[in-house]
Amino acid sequence: MAASVRRITSSLAKYAMRQGRFTTSQATGIFSARNSSSTSEPDLHPTIRPVSAVERTTVSEYGQYVAECLPKYVQQVQVTAGNELEILIAPEGVIPVLTFLRDHINAQYTNIADLCGVDVPSREYRFEVVYNLLSVRYNTRIRVKTYTDELTPLDSACEVFKGADWYEREVWDMFGVFFSNHPDLRRILTDYGFEGHPFRKDFPLTGYVECRYDDEEKRVVMEPVELAQEFRKFDLSAPWEQFPQFRGAIDADSAAAAAAAPPQQEKK
Repeated sequence: MAASVRRITSSLAKYAMRQGRFTTSQATGIFSARNSSSTSEPDLHPTIRPVSAVERTTVSEYGQYVAECLPKYVQQVQVTAGNELEILIAPEGVIPVLTFLRDHINAQYTNIADLCGVDVPSREYRFEVVYNLLSVRYNTRIRVKTYTDELTPLDSACEVFKGADWYEREVWDMFGVFFSNHPDLRRILTDYGFEGHPFRKDFPLTGYVECRYDDEEKRVVMEPVELAQEFRKFDLSAPWEQFPQFRGAIDADSAAAAAAAPPQQEKK
């Protein structure tokens, strides 16, 4: 960074000298004085986000303000490593909290950026539903989290944010979280007649059915997954052994090693 500042200072000094406004020493002194404050600052790695204690304190205080306004629903307020505010609420507080954050003059989170689910089977309430909101007025973001299980429905956020429609359909499709009062709660990513919810941790990676085109029936058919083991070879010394070029290289190395080895004397 310091080298870049020096190059820019030198270029500006040469330009000012060509224009005839300053001598070389005057131009260099002026631009060096203007950039002395920037060159004295320590260089930071561009991938490391600078830590702002003031921003973290401000975000934390705003979270406490929201908790004081809604003590019935807000259970915890926390700030993540990137100074992102998270509000943890009770399941029955979805509509009141989202309405407050949308309409309050000090919030104005009028845009729902995302709505997703998290599955942690070891918990009593295994599902987390996360609402990511954006305030265009204040250029800030907030994350609202709640919890539920396989049987307990959550109130749909569609009456507060119309954009939550397809997001909730996706959470229902992938995780099986039911949203009450949703205008059109049906699957959105999986096929018709699909059974199960793929993003649950107890859902197998291979699934239960496979979809293929049948030449005899001239249509797409769905049938149970069959994993044929007799065609698999598990005694490979390396995962690349199935490729011809790799096998050829291995054979060449083995032949070279055998040729370089000293001959063994036969025992009498």
